[in-house]
Amino acid sequence: MNTRRKPDWLKIKLPTSSNFTKVNKIIKTNGLHTICTSGKCPNMGECWDAGTATLMILGNICTRSCKFCAVDTGKPLPPDINEPLKIARSVKLLNLKHCVLTSVDRDDLKDKGSEIWAKTVIEIKKLNPNTTIETLIPDFDGIEEYIQKVVDAKPEVISHNLETVRSLSPQIRTRAKYDTSLNVIKHIAEQGVTAKSGIMLGLGETEKQVLETIDDLKAVNCSVLTIGQYLQPTKQNIEVQEYVHPDIFERYKKYALQKGFKFVESSPLVRSSYHAEKHV
Repeated sequence: MNTRRKPDWLKIKLPTSSNFTKVNKIIKTNGLHTICTSGKCPNMGECWDAGTATLMILGNICTRSCKFCAVDTGKPLPPDINEPLKIARSVKLLNLKHCVLTSVDRDDLKDKGSEIWAKTVIEIKKLNPNTTIETLIPDFDGIEEYIQKVVDAKPEVISHNLETVRSLSPQIRTRAKYDTSLNVIKHIAEQGVTAKSGIMLGLGETEKQVLETIDDLKAVNCSVLTIGQYLQPTKQNIEVQEYVHPDIFERYKKYALQKGFKFVESSPLVRSSYHAEKHV
């Protein structure tokens, strides 16, 4: 575990509200997986206090072992064909106005899990017609047929995270490729859907590389960008190289907005689904 002392701007307020307790109880009672807990997100308290959560489908065991991620790696269980309806009912129970869905990578499945993805979005919309949806999808190995299944289910926003700059991508992402991710985002944008992506700072990237990454995302018509500080979730994960000052995050935000991004969330505690309801 990184022993470098965290600066004051990374201090997190512990959740205390009754709404946090209520959301926590619903999630546990219904056996739901959330990236909030699996990914050890620093904003869990704030988001659950507000009655929102990012639901994770297709289990909680990933077929990849990216160096930055706290989600367990291994052999996942077979998909639950009833999961789409279960998730839709849970969204209703949680009374979500905006629902964010994500998943582990399922390289073990022929369709990479895209069918369950599409059915989940459809079921949520059927049971919760006023709820807007963001899908934070894996790369599906860049296979457009599988990406299109999610597009055709008509979520309001489709997000796929680039995670880091080009030179660091092979070190921290096991199977995902920088250009494959750009092509995923390009395909989403070409379908007329709001395309979103996110990157982490503090992994050893330079300012020039971050600006180039922002340029690369804009070149494929990404319109929403999140930039946050990487925090080492467990001692097995890659160490933090730098705690980036909030002023630098603000500088990147201004640059991205000048480039034409519609929304930019950029500060140390930002994660890809932070303030997601604003991006619809």
